[in-house]
Amino acid sequence: MRVRRRKGAEEHLESNPQYVILKPEEVKGHWQKVFGNNNPIHIEIGSGKGRFITGMAAQNPQINYIGIDLQVSVLSHALDRVLEGQLPNVRLLLANGSSLSDYFADHEVGLIYLNFSDPWPKKRHEKRRLTHKNFLEIYQKILPEQGQIHFKTDNRQLFEYSLASFSQYGMILEQVWLDLHASDYDSNVMTEYEEKFSQKGQPIYRVEARF
Repeated sequence: MRVRRRKGAEEHLESNPQYVILKPEEVKGHWQKVFGNNNPIHIEIGSGKGRFITGMAAQNPQINYIGIDLQVSVLSHALDRVLEGQLPNVRLLLANGSSLSDYFADHEVGLIYLNFSDPWPKKRHEKRRLTHKNFLEIYQKILPEQGQIHFKTDNRQLFEYSLASFSQYGMILEQVWLDLHASDYDSNVMTEYEEKFSQKGQPIYRVEARF
């Protein structure tokens, strides 16, 4: 999600260390100490302005959530939502998805969410897609045995690519939705993008896959 540069965004993140982890490599293997409990840890890669991660955290206080994004301004908006909701089970990281193994120990993460990731449609950019096999190798390392990825998008081409990527990697597609909002799935928490695209009548695709 691209947004305008937000004045004071860096200072906003730095002034809220109770929610924003600026040096995640220093807490690798010790995330339960960060949260102060032994609850499962779920992460969202590309958390945008935080609607999904804060919505999930509010609904599931027994789970710890970590939102990860590369953009300072975007993450500062997510912090606004965390502060507004006073959510003790959320942390935010300014980090790259390709470096997850630097921030999380093996099997330290319980579940990974990928929501409306950049499709990188050009073939030469395939390795940048968050469902490329190179990323799957990283995810498998930090997830438990038979750990899950929950992937959601409005992009049909990326969805088809991801289903193939998961399958070719040997993952099991446990559930697949070709039109999520027309289904009976009642546990959905929307992202900002999801609301925008669904209001235009575009189908939302979703899959739950496990290693």
